[in-house]
Amino acid sequence: MSTQQPVNYPVWTHRWTYILATTGAAVGLGNIWKFPYIAGENGGGAFVLMYLFCIMMLGVPIMMAEVLLGRKGRANPVHSMLSQARVAGASKLWAFIGLMGVAAGIMILMYYSVVAGWSLEYVFQSARSSYIGQDAQTIAAGFGDLAQNSGRQLLWHTVFITATATIVGLGVTRGIGNAVNILMPILFALLLLLLWYAFKNGEFQQGLDFMFAADFSKLTGQSVLVAMGHAFFTLSLGMGTVMVYGSYMSADQSISSAVVVVAGLDTLIALIAGMAIFPLVFASGLAPGSGPGLLFETLPIAFSGMWGGAFFGTGFFVLVAIAALSSSISLIEPGIAWLEKLGSSRLMATVGLSVLCWLGGIASIYSNTVFDTLDFLTANIMLPLGGLLIALFVGWKLGYTRVRKEVNTLSSGLFNLWFISLRFIAPAGVLVIFYHSVKTSLGY
Repeated sequence: MSTQQPVNYPVWTHRWTYILATTGAAVGLGNIWKFPYIAGENGGGAFVLMYLFCIMMLGVPIMMAEVLLGRKGRANPVHSMLSQARVAGASKLWAFIGLMGVAAGIMILMYYSVVAGWSLEYVFQSARSSYIGQDAQTIAAGFGDLAQNSGRQLLWHTVFITATATIVGLGVTRGIGNAVNILMPILFALLLLLLWYAFKNGEFQQGLDFMFAADFSKLTGQSVLVAMGHAFFTLSLGMGTVMVYGSYMSADQSISSAVVVVAGLDTLIALIAGMAIFPLVFASGLAPGSGPGLLFETLPIAFSGMWGGAFFGTGFFVLVAIAALSSSISLIEPGIAWLEKLGSSRLMATVGLSVLCWLGGIASIYSNTVFDTLDFLTANIMLPLGGLLIALFVGWKLGYTRVRKEVNTLSSGLFNLWFISLRFIAPAGVLVIFYHSVKTSLGY
């Protein structure tokens, strides 16, 4: 193996720590509501099959390339790209990939922490049975009240940023490693508990039909674009997270098998979340919604009228909070690793970036324009551009021989298929997503 490990550079202590950390980065609020919803609206099982195809042909190839760059560079995204550009005899301007990824992670956390704070508010409300026994109109209005209560949002935003900073401030193994080794098994356990609850108390068959009954008539060109877009974004590609976590991967671990396991777990969690959510929604006679409306309006209504609603509602929002926290620590880590390389202590880097994210969150709370702008720039511009440049650099600049030495556990046939996908299919797919998302966002 060609990878050389710098002296004192942190490495995950176990193979599963890397897998859980990267899965935690990929699993976020989108897995809990977005994937199940878009699957049901775009053909159910037919869409799931298309999504899995896109994961393998688009998401996995770029993710493997990003992990490869991190492990080969053994540094933060910026310095990994600088070193690999030097190895490839390419321009040092390729370091822009890493710099943009670091910036994207910080910008995402500025508004993501606000949404995550909403989940903490609902943990608190569920534990106090605040919405239990209330009528649907009152419960639905409760989220609107929260959205207008800047002080309450600021409180939970501050709590969430503090929790994120505490974990990453402790370091790679003592902080992030230990956190994901605890948080991710809890997330899986809560998800299975809620799945059981949905089976016992919800319209389980109706929920399964909504998500899995294959209706190929709904699988339109727009559906394919939706599948492609979600396959890319769900794996946290292009924001530096996968690269910096890859830099902590041991040299003897298979990149391909680890990435496939992460992609599989990410998809499995999204599917189980849908199987737990929609039976409860249908049992309450509610229409499945998307986004904050499903999480913070529809589901509290569903829990309010069911046996054990306060207990299982609390469990659900704890699950959402854990998913958000596992993502948030991955968003800020690339920036901290970069500042450490520039000479900052981990403590000062953590405090500085956390305060920056906290201030950005305050701006997002008090201005919908700031919130929407951060979302648009990261999701529609920075992440797809980062993924595209990663595919082009590894596929065209790094060289077949160097890449083959790093991805040496695949057979020649599978490696060549992956490399062709990385060079041609994945860039073309990202360009289509890029064009479509910008066009849609601009109202064309």
